[in-house]
Amino acid sequence: MKLVVQRVQEASVSVDLEIVGEIKKGLLLLVCFEQGDDETTIHKSVEKISKLRIFDDSDGKMNLDINSVAGEILSISQFTLSWDGSGGHRPSFEKSMSPQEARLKYALFNRELRAKGLVVKEGTFGAFMKVSLVNDGPVTFVLNF
Repeated sequence: MKLVVQRVQEASVSVDLEIVGEIKKGLLLLVCFEQGDDETTIHKSVEKISKLRIFDDSDGKMNLDINSVAGEILSISQFTLSWDGSGGHRPSFEKSMSPQEARLKYALFNRELRAKGLVVKEGTFGAFMKVSLVNDGPVTFVLNF
């Protein structure tokens, strides 16, 4: 599982010119499931995200998690993260999980985030999406599980 985590002031995702998910302050997550990812992988990633201290405290230090700042999450599936770029110049997505299985894992991932008390908005799995964001910092992390 690969995740790109971006701290944002706001973010939205649209499909066919219609906004399907939108947040203010919080995290934009680009989520990729790869072959072999399971419920343990999802649990580890949800624990990490819910406790990730990347929001500034009163001293301007990254010390607060998303719950501490009443932030929201915009979760977007993105299978293209499975390409590692070490081969040629045309991306290959053979490490990606099958769409049918990834759809189920993505739904479980978002449910587990919500079970942590987080507000989670989503893109549309498998759709061609347009993502807009104001990255705060910029602060961006790439996580592998």
